[in-house]
Amino acid sequence: MLRFSSSVFALISAVVSAPYAFAEDAAFDDGAFDDSRTIIVTGVSDGYLASNSVTATKTDTPLIDIPQTINVVTREQLDDQAHHSLADILRYVPGTTVGQGEGNRDQITLRGQNTTADFFLDGVRDDVQYYRGLYNIERVEILKGPYALIFGRGGGGGIINRVQKAPLSDDFIYAGQASVNSFGAYDVSADLNAPLNASTSVRINAVYENLDSHRDFVGGERYAWNPYVAFRLNDAWKLGLSYEYVNDDRTTDRGIPSVATSAGQPNRPLAGFRDQFFGVPGANRTRLEAHIAKLRLDGQLASNLNFSGTILYGDYDKIYVNVFANGAATAQNGTVALGAYSDPTQRENVIAQANLVWDIETGALAHKILVGAEYGDQKSTNRRFNGTLSNATLNLSNPVFPTVAFNTLARDSVSDVKFFSAYVQDQISFGEHIDVVAGLRYDSFDISGADLLPAIDRPFARKDEKVSPRLGLIFKPQESMSLYGSYSQSFLPRSGDQFLALTVTQQNLAPEKFTNFEIGAKWDVQPNLNLTLAVFQLDRSNATTPDPANPLSSINIGKTRTQGIELAATGRVTSQWQVHGGYSYQDAILAGNDAVRLAQVPKHQASLWNRYEFSDAFAAGVGIIHQSSQYAAIRTSATTTKLPAFTRVDAALYYDVSDRLQLQLNVENLFDTAYYSDAHNNNNISTGAPINGRFTVRAKF
Repeated sequence: MLRFSSSVFALISAVVSAPYAFAEDAAFDDGAFDDSRTIIVTGVSDGYLASNSVTATKTDTPLIDIPQTINVVTREQLDDQAHHSLADILRYVPGTTVGQGEGNRDQITLRGQNTTADFFLDGVRDDVQYYRGLYNIERVEILKGPYALIFGRGGGGGIINRVQKAPLSDDFIYAGQASVNSFGAYDVSADLNAPLNASTSVRINAVYENLDSHRDFVGGERYAWNPYVAFRLNDAWKLGLSYEYVNDDRTTDRGIPSVATSAGQPNRPLAGFRDQFFGVPGANRTRLEAHIAKLRLDGQLASNLNFSGTILYGDYDKIYVNVFANGAATAQNGTVALGAYSDPTQRENVIAQANLVWDIETGALAHKILVGAEYGDQKSTNRRFNGTLSNATLNLSNPVFPTVAFNTLARDSVSDVKFFSAYVQDQISFGEHIDVVAGLRYDSFDISGADLLPAIDRPFARKDEKVSPRLGLIFKPQESMSLYGSYSQSFLPRSGDQFLALTVTQQNLAPEKFTNFEIGAKWDVQPNLNLTLAVFQLDRSNATTPDPANPLSSINIGKTRTQGIELAATGRVTSQWQVHGGYSYQDAILAGNDAVRLAQVPKHQASLWNRYEFSDAFAAGVGIIHQSSQYAAIRTSATTTKLPAFTRVDAALYYDVSDRLQLQLNVENLFDTAYYSDAHNNNNISTGAPINGRFTVRAKF
């Protein structure tokens, strides 16, 4: 096991030596979130059902009054399903496809739009490529469709927002948990909240994870801690200071290659090699060290005028080293070409945003007006070294790992992105039945930098100024039901979501543009059960995609279109039975040519998680995920690799030994289904894990 600092060891030892505890604190014991107990408000939820969002409009708004699709996964559901990553969560969110991320980062596809950067923390951009933890998170929000008005560039298919656990004002709580799974992975975590006096509280979350898996030679570890101090300055003003340290060191695994089937048919994943590693043990490795500091100020300037401001500083030092399958297998037991590179990146982010929310009435109309501004400075350095392998092929009938040296500099770039945004939004109520949400955002995105490779040695720069509109109409025939229509836009600069794609060819092209039309309905069938329906069309112009022949490069493909339907149900069917589920249909194509299909967009996805409480002490859970077939890369030829459809069943048992101690067993892939969970391209395909169990102990004081 990899070494880590003595201070971390001492912290984890303290957690292990004490009884393990609930990540859920007493604020959620009765199933309801009580804002009066927090100093920094994060949202309202009851069990699996969230009732509002501060993120979607930057105002505290009921979900039923937001004219776009939002899926929320609460802390209770995170714990019930024993989620440990964003990928775990998103597999249960139809309309969202998990990508492999080359084995070193979170990567997703939302409504046909693939991204490594559309991630946010408490509404602030969190766009570095890494795996995000859940140990200090209260809930995860998945917002569908372009959201430039609220979040700026990117977000063409939607965004993922993590809401951080906030200090509580009136309880001392010690909480923690420990778990182990059947692959040998284990974790311990702690959650401590302490009111220091009437106006100050501190919350400390910490975690250590060992990351063993079903794949040969694939493992690692991650540890992190996050102290968060909140001050009630007076009756009207609150200040929060948060610092998070993350250290993640794990194997980089790009899965298995494809193999040809028959002439004119799609390639398929190479069967029979579920656990076979196609890298070099000890060489394939990704390491991240991150420091993330956040200052947040909330206050009331007048009885109807509120201010919120956040400054986030992030320093990220990352490297990933890849040896991977670089082509299809020549035959079922033939050979596979290998490729290799090393990619170190440093990023420093400074992002500040400020918002004013003004509640006024003009005659019969009620307005909630948002006026805000955002500034950011993001400095990046990135290099890439191609690898030289002692043997550039792997013989499947007798796999022998080669040696590798990374000695050829292939990329050496620096960039500095400065952006400024100003936006205004008005939520207008025309009586009890009609609401309108309308707004505009101005963005200035200015990138400068240089490609320092001796063979190129050129500076680059580009400035884009864009205005992004958003318009939504909501009709509420009754308080518990809304019908809505919405129009929204977003854009992505030519430098890409990681500022590495501004080539001579791309530099003078217009940004990519995303336009979303959506109609839908939201219905609180009963106070704690919600149903939603959405029908949408998302167009992307000036689109690019990874080149299937060279995934390190992008190609222009023109205009794409994703049309779809999404259904969701969340909440309590009865007092004992909770559900979270949905279905999505998506048709994602090159506009005007439905033979060219977008990558990693299954037409059909469905999921349903159930928890049933048989008594006060005993409960059970069962979940099902279905995903139809999908292409691993954009389908430009008949032999583009196709991942087959799969259905996976999960289950759980819960037993409360006492009010302070809970035991939990989760079983993933209950029927041991063989499946391919995700991909990066045609020949980097992840294999789904076989049946495995995770045993968790929680306690609280």
